[in-house]
Amino acid sequence: MIKRRRPRLCFAFGFLIVAGAAHVPAQTPAAPTTDARVTLGQQLFNDPHLSADGAHRCASCHEPDKAYTDGRPVAIGVDGRTGTRNTPSLATLGTSNPASFFWDGRRTLLTQAVMDPFTNPVEMGLHDGTELLQKLDADTRYRRAFAKSFPEAPNITLSNAAVALSAYIHSLDQRTSTFDRYLAKHDPAILSAQAQQGLVIFSGKGQCAECHRLQGSPVALTDHAYHRTSVAPSAIEQQLPALTQAVIERSLEGSDIGNRVATHADEAQLGRFNVTLDPADIGVFRTPSLRGVALTAPYMHDGSVPTLDEAIDREVYYRSLQTGHPLNLSVMEKQELRAFLETL
Repeated sequence: MIKRRRPRLCFAFGFLIVAGAAHVPAQTPAAPTTDARVTLGQQLFNDPHLSADGAHRCASCHEPDKAYTDGRPVAIGVDGRTGTRNTPSLATLGTSNPASFFWDGRRTLLTQAVMDPFTNPVEMGLHDGTELLQKLDADTRYRRAFAKSFPEAPNITLSNAAVALSAYIHSLDQRTSTFDRYLAKHDPAILSAQAQQGLVIFSGKGQCAECHRLQGSPVALTDHAYHRTSVAPSAIEQQLPALTQAVIERSLEGSDIGNRVATHADEAQLGRFNVTLDPADIGVFRTPSLRGVALTAPYMHDGSVPTLDEAIDREVYYRSLQTGHPLNLSVMEKQELRAFLETL
């Protein structure tokens, strides 16, 4: 008999790349990050020629001024194809040190996750890893860059491309937020009075810190766990028996899960279930970090909540339903909570 976990709500604001993968070994040999690898990773990240239509690149969905999201409800990839999930932020990866990636946590290594979009049919759209290798090997700039970045193994490989991309992503947005400075200097003057009251609400009455933890240095603002969000899969309730049975029969893994959910909106709503096949995980999604959350609208795994104010309203309402005790945040308290979130 399956033991069901009690569902919990959380701020499901934006998090990582959206789906799909060139084959990368389950373990990539550990190696020191070098400037050359970061530079190579940046080149790979910004190169549209590595997509099927020659116009789409990683940076198309991960824009620096949006905390490396895209500002859209769901991602748009090659040939204008629309995905099923909100583009998660990359800006948190160097600080929150997640143990899993994507909204459903189907990848446990960043070196695997960064390669999946290249072969996802609605992202970069390449047929397979061989096609990516051919594109890289045909470019003399890449041959020189790989040789410089990996002198011990100068040939272009998918594993080395994954290491370089991971090094670049870890280098992104190493900013010190207003809240980081407040914690480091213990100076109340760094936060406005409104934001200070928001912190009190965040860690107390609002119950936000139950899922978005204030531990760590810098604070991770996530519990690295999976929770049921305020976005219910009501649209697929009638289909659930047949839908879940079909998912169990396929029992996909890794990039195959990403490719499937990116092209099937109904299965995308199943969340973590696609990975674990545990009925308790239907509609459960990964808790993202809230670092830079004011820049990552729209929110939730499907991008269905357009503004930060609306996200706060929804979370207050649904957490009240879940606990059976209304939070009763006033308009002023919600404004204070927002002011705090804007410091993250």
